[in-house]
Amino acid sequence: MSTRIGKSGAPMRKEPSQARSRATVDAILEAGARILGDRGWAGFTTNAVAAVAGISIGSLYQYFPDKLSLVEAIRRRHFDDVLAVMRKAMAGDLPLQQRAEALVEGMIDAHNINPELHRVLLDEAPGYDGSRLAHDAFLAEYQGHYRDFVAAHRSGRKGPGDDVLAQLLSGAVEGVIHSAARKRTLGSPELKQELARMICSYLRNAD
Repeated sequence: MSTRIGKSGAPMRKEPSQARSRATVDAILEAGARILGDRGWAGFTTNAVAAVAGISIGSLYQYFPDKLSLVEAIRRRHFDDVLAVMRKAMAGDLPLQQRAEALVEGMIDAHNINPELHRVLLDEAPGYDGSRLAHDAFLAEYQGHYRDFVAAHRSGRKGPGDDVLAQLLSGAVEGVIHSAARKRTLGSPELKQELARMICSYLRNAD
């Protein structure tokens, strides 16, 4: 399990305002994600990230004061990727089966970009106290999408409320996805099929 380090404030020293600086930050985050996935937290250094990104260490420190701040920015980008998946899966008026398949496909894609990175973020990289507000905002929107999903597709209105069903469903999907990321089985067609089947079965029997 990862630890939590007491530090407050935003992870970045300054936000990029021009296209060139945004490209630099993107290169830093991509290099950081690659190194963190390949070497783990113990082998993660800002010097290595700067070298892979093709910039000077001084340029990196213009945006990220230390490696903990850089890891937090990588983690927040992951939040953004997951929320983009949820927004796409909830868009339009799809039947349950198609929406469940879209959700599963998107969640697997978001975690399959760099499975080792997700394992390190889950199990090794320290947390960051200053990220609590960002994490809370992520969870609020994330759970809101699941709640809308449940409300649109549950079979009846008896039994537990939408919030409870959404919490249970999101926890089940997360558990399967994160376990598969650790075991490197995210590419399994059977996993996708059975996870979508589980979602549909759960909501069709939620009464």
